[in-house]
Amino acid sequence: MKPYDLQHIRSQFPALNRQVWNKPLVYLDSAASMQKPRKVLEAINKNYSFNYSNVHRGLHKLSEEATSSYESARKKVANFINCNENEVVFTSGATAAINLVAYSWGIKNILPGDEIIITIAEHHANIVPWQLIAEQKGASIIAANVDPNMDFDAGVIKKLVTDKTKVIAFPHVSNVLGTTFPVKEICKIAKDCGAISIVDGCQGVIHEKVDMVDLGCDFYCFSGHKLYGPTGIGILFGKYKILEEMPPFLGGGDMIDVVRIEKSTFADPPLRFEAGTPPIVEAIALGEAIDWVLEVGIDKIGAHEKNVIDYGTALLDSIDGVKVFGKAPSKTGVVSFTMDCAHSHDIATIIDREGIAVRAGHHCAQPLMDAFNLVSTTRASVGAYSTIEDFDKLAKSLNKVKKIFGV
Repeated sequence: MKPYDLQHIRSQFPALNRQVWNKPLVYLDSAASMQKPRKVLEAINKNYSFNYSNVHRGLHKLSEEATSSYESARKKVANFINCNENEVVFTSGATAAINLVAYSWGIKNILPGDEIIITIAEHHANIVPWQLIAEQKGASIIAANVDPNMDFDAGVIKKLVTDKTKVIAFPHVSNVLGTTFPVKEICKIAKDCGAISIVDGCQGVIHEKVDMVDLGCDFYCFSGHKLYGPTGIGILFGKYKILEEMPPFLGGGDMIDVVRIEKSTFADPPLRFEAGTPPIVEAIALGEAIDWVLEVGIDKIGAHEKNVIDYGTALLDSIDGVKVFGKAPSKTGVVSFTMDCAHSHDIATIIDREGIAVRAGHHCAQPLMDAFNLVSTTRASVGAYSTIEDFDKLAKSLNKVKKIFGV
């Protein structure tokens, strides 16, 4: 087995060579969006420059090439998450994927009095669509609590299940705490009570191997830009037997079978859910990103990131006046923290002048912030290219924050 060559990996990311405010860039905002390896950037350029055409309907050479590359990307995704390619729906991102499930499956199947279980750790994208559907259908939202310093116990959700439970939606990994949820156990709880399970996998699939057959989830989604791919492309996995029973969410080209003035019939999944011109080049580039991840090894990436995040968590937690939120043993990907001397926005602004990029705010997780009586945190997050030295520089910059605020 080849060792993890961090320097070689970093050399493949052009953005890591730039300077910010005359300081070398320290990129610790990967949970928001990963930087892109050269392989992905070259694929975008090539497919816009030489192979660009619309897909599926053209009979000329360029359209045939584009269609082949586009559908090849679908196969790459299917192989990557171990499912059938007909269970892979291309969307514009995870948010669109969750909305697709909420409006297509939810409108048809959720009834007045039904209950939708989520957690307080959800990204807003896995809360708001369910709120909108619940309001329309007369259903209720039930939220499971999360201990920031413990691995999540699936029993917390099991206790909330009733004969009215219709949906269990939850994150694979919290984008604030880094807590890894027991996906397989929670999906079994959903199956046993006759509910559907939908997993926000945005922070999960980027750190570990996921297997749709093994996990047993009904739906799983993620965004391409968090997996070293471009923006504007996302994936919805859905079990085919469920997708087959779902009505279209959007109407238009490519999702049709036959259109008549009186009535239309629709294509089989996944095309039924891909109305209009799809994100062609973005899908192809995501396929290249997956190739890159597989070349490096997702297990190797995850192990490296775990070492870096454990180091960073311990280091920041040792600084006087810094409080780390999220210390579950299973945590990965992110370190969220506050300082008793400065607001998170001030922290992020000051350390930016040291070339350090972090995220500050509520991280689209306001219910979680409310549960901890917080307005915001500063969040440092890692990718395959992150280093222990990145956190050493972050810790040094936080001491500068303390000096500026007279501590």
